[in-house]
Amino acid sequence: MDWMAETRERRADPRVLWSGARSIVMLGVNYGPEGDPLATLSRPSSANISVYARHRDYHDVVKGKLKLLAAWIVKQAGGAEVKVFVDTAPVMEKPLAAAAGLGWQGKHTNLVSRDFGSWLFLGSIFTTLEFPPDAPEKDHCGSCRACLDACPTKAFPAPYRIDARRCLSYLTIEHRGHIAAEFRAAMGNRVYGCDDCLAACPWNKYARTAREAKLAARADLVAPDLAMLARLDDAGFRAMFSGSPVKRVGHARFTRNLLIAIGNSGDVSLVDIALEKLDDPSPLARAMAVWAARRLLPARDFDAQRAARAPAETDPAVRGEWAAAPEQNP
Repeated sequence: MDWMAETRERRADPRVLWSGARSIVMLGVNYGPEGDPLATLSRPSSANISVYARHRDYHDVVKGKLKLLAAWIVKQAGGAEVKVFVDTAPVMEKPLAAAAGLGWQGKHTNLVSRDFGSWLFLGSIFTTLEFPPDAPEKDHCGSCRACLDACPTKAFPAPYRIDARRCLSYLTIEHRGHIAAEFRAAMGNRVYGCDDCLAACPWNKYARTAREAKLAARADLVAPDLAMLARLDDAGFRAMFSGSPVKRVGHARFTRNLLIAIGNSGDVSLVDIALEKLDDPSPLARAMAVWAARRLLPARDFDAQRAARAPAETDPAVRGEWAAAPEQNP
């Protein structure tokens, strides 16, 4: 079976999102990758997209599983009420899943399963039925700190604690502003999410490749060409990532991430793209186009671009990139 469900008893409480719930059924769906999830990191002219976003949006897939299970519960119980959630409400899926026995929260704060390693999507069914709770899973991390040491930006101040402000998954997906200079080189070619701490977990030796067809990686999202992605306009971006989680980041932020990857690539053939994006309507893109151009162009050529363009720039952040000290060059 490629998905599993366990229960966690929860007494009615008017402060929770549904006070009628007597139990919570937690569901885990395996999305284990077929190959090395970090293989693309060694191809700097390609874009690395997190494993979870290389296929159909997991919200749709997991919700479908939840609805099937919820319908079965209602049929068996006759009249039970149910509500399903997949990142659609303030439900603390990871601690609930650990309490229900699906796994434990590792030192990287994500759920780890002895059967599926790090690769589980989580969802929940709140129901008016009362189920006897399953036993929680014990912590099996021991003295291992592989996930902590693997983090490119040192986002773990201590085991079981994460500083989201340093996490590349947060920065490349949720963060709406400019990405701080201290994190850009560490991004490498990660343009959407980061799997490093998940992939480092030794429990992945028990991981299995996902059998759900909808969670099979799309070939065009495993290692897409940076140049191709950067030349997509908004309509092209929406078309390519239709049905993918990547779509929700939006074209401007995705272009921001791509330009950081281009700046990190060391591939001088990509400098023309950086120069094209100096005229992008989004200041997020223009700022990172400056950063990328600084890293790829000879200093004399970059100075010529700055002299021609910086005086007309109106955005403070982009002006700041033009004015960055030369010693920031690689």
